[in-house]
Amino acid sequence: MVTHNAPESIGDRTRRADRSYGAHLLGSAAGAAAAAVLFGLLLVLVEAHWTPLRDIDTGAADRLHHIAVRHHEWTRALSFVSNWILSPGTLRTAVALLTLWLLHRRAWRLAAWSAVTAGAGALTGVLVKAIVERARPALSDPVAHAPGYSFPSGHAMTATTSFAIFLLVLLPFVPRAAHRLCWLVAALAVVGVGFTRVALGVHWCSDVIGGWLLGLAVVSATTWAFEVWRVDAGRRPAPVADGLEPELDRPEPEPPHSHGS
Repeated sequence: MVTHNAPESIGDRTRRADRSYGAHLLGSAAGAAAAAVLFGLLLVLVEAHWTPLRDIDTGAADRLHHIAVRHHEWTRALSFVSNWILSPGTLRTAVALLTLWLLHRRAWRLAAWSAVTAGAGALTGVLVKAIVERARPALSDPVAHAPGYSFPSGHAMTATTSFAIFLLVLLPFVPRAAHRLCWLVAALAVVGVGFTRVALGVHWCSDVIGGWLLGLAVVSATTWAFEVWRVDAGRRPAPVADGLEPELDRPEPEPPHSHGS
């Protein structure tokens, strides 16, 4: 005897969506908390001049500096990537243009999320640098120079927030099969930026890790806030890994009122 399952009611779909949203919301909050806790722990270790961390920092700096001094073409390539292609100025300009494009598409709240995420990341990085006041590496025969304090790395933090913004905004326009590739490319770019700063001798390893963690905490917190807005607006929960607003490809990507359909 063949049995047919009863069609899912609107209430059942809503409850299932609510459970899914709760998991996504919890994941965003947990990500922000974990990144903040790890960053706080790293900051404590940096301030305490913890010997194992100091050994890692100085060991990596010395080895990479030795390579940089002996291979000038390699050093020039790293400098070009770090100071031009993936510099904070270049990435912030790209985020600003993306935000203007979102305004043009009338994606007001997503544009606000992009601007706040980028702005909060930049401001937080400056404030933490001023509080910690960590000196940059002092190497013999330096191959590069950078102004200001060292912890956290502004390049690493800006790369983390910027590529997160690019992904979470633009993934709805990318075929789902390519989403993992996009995340991989973005992760490699962020790691690459951090590597250039250590290889050029202008940051310690812990500076770069601190920039990654602090950037992740900022993105997780603002993403959590956007997810809360989606529920208030009556939007269905969406996997964050597939973009913040799947409706972005529609003529009217956002509802006109906070509790619209």
